[in-house]
Amino acid sequence: MAGFWILASLAAIGIWSIAIERQLFVVRQESIKVLPKGSNPIRVLQIGDIHLAPWQRAKQRFIKGLVSHQIDLVVNTGDNLGHAKAIQPLLECLQPLLEKPGVFVNGSNDYFAPVPKNPVRYIFHASEAPKSAKLETSKMTNAFEQAGWHNLNNKSVELEVAGNHIRFIGVDDYHIGKSNLSELAASQAFTIGLTHAPYLAVLRGLTLRGAEMIFAGHTHGGQVRVPILGALTTNSDLPNKFARGTSGWSFEGKNSILSVVAGLGNSIFAPVRFFCRPEVRLITLLEVD
Repeated sequence: MAGFWILASLAAIGIWSIAIERQLFVVRQESIKVLPKGSNPIRVLQIGDIHLAPWQRAKQRFIKGLVSHQIDLVVNTGDNLGHAKAIQPLLECLQPLLEKPGVFVNGSNDYFAPVPKNPVRYIFHASEAPKSAKLETSKMTNAFEQAGWHNLNNKSVELEVAGNHIRFIGVDDYHIGKSNLSELAASQAFTIGLTHAPYLAVLRGLTLRGAEMIFAGHTHGGQVRVPILGALTTNSDLPNKFARGTSGWSFEGKNSILSVVAGLGNSIFAPVRFFCRPEVRLITLLEVD
């Protein structure tokens, strides 16, 4: 009898993780005091790790509906694509948000189609760079840029956001060796950093170049979280306890705040989430006390 209940429990967990929780999209809201004194509040929608496949209609509807929130800036931290034929559906569901000011960086899955992997390996070390078909990345990034979003892959830009002058710096995906911080000089202007994968070397590099607020994705929040223990992996060298949410960092006397979004998707070859609902983050940046 005990064996029956164990099997029944495992089956219930599997059904919940695969068929239900992955569809329970949520908007997590938070306020962070980080802007210089006298700044206006900035409402930031952080979206990432969409991993879109063409048949994922519920996810597309959720993304389209995000425009109903008051948004001053969209921050997209990459891994938008989850299928070779996802670019057009992605652009269609993002269209309302593309009409908002935005900045973005890419993740590895914006360059390469997903391939089957052993998910258990993620627990013990970060996954290797994918060896799979290349995607039409430029089609996606060109559409983002034509809509007015700013490409921050190893680039910087200064923008007016909600009446505030903000410098943005970003890196392409460190996880596949595309990041390059060398041309991102330090600045005295208030700076926001973007990266897809929150490796410690990237957090250090962005912080030392003046980023006081950093947005990242990649971790999926752990994707599978164990009660009490939390995330079992971040697929990087970021400690597991920082797999999602907000944390503070200090490097050589310079401080930054990191926001990691657990993302809206997962690989089509690992269609599971447990105690880790798919999310976007709606963050109100406020002036410091």
